[in-house]
Amino acid sequence: MTADETSAMHRAEEISARFTDAWNSADAAALAELFAEDADFVNVVGLWWEDRERIRQAHDYGFRKIFGNSAMTLERTKLRRLGESAAIVHAEWSLTGQTAPGEKQARPRCGVFTFVMEQGDSGWLAVAAHNTDRVPGSETLIAEDDGLSPTSYQNS
Repeated sequence: MTADETSAMHRAEEISARFTDAWNSADAAALAELFAEDADFVNVVGLWWEDRERIRQAHDYGFRKIFGNSAMTLERTKLRRLGESAAIVHAEWSLTGQTAPGEKQARPRCGVFTFVMEQGDSGWLAVAAHNTDRVPGSETLIAEDDGLSPTSYQNS
């Protein structure tokens, strides 16, 4: 059995746990191997990486500068099959230990991943991923002079 065969995902929903494991090991190469060669990845601030190598590079940078001491916890996974060889996987996550700039302490975060999965000859790979932060008490963002601010219309 080759290394590719032993690391292959046999079920689309494995992406959530495997991504979390790679994240918690700060292993950008293992994380990138979960993606197709021409995959797309959009992060929480809209940065868009358009192939496996850029996904690896971006996460390598993130693990060295921002998330090296972080711990991601997988909260929930939901699978929606789109036929025999395609699926969407949603995964709720929480994160602690992010490195903040300067003297600040980063607070815990939570969010949702959307993975678009495709089954090939050697198993399932992510062809696209989108990561979204959840902002408690907020429904949307509003553009102001100094940037985007979380906003809720519930009490207005």
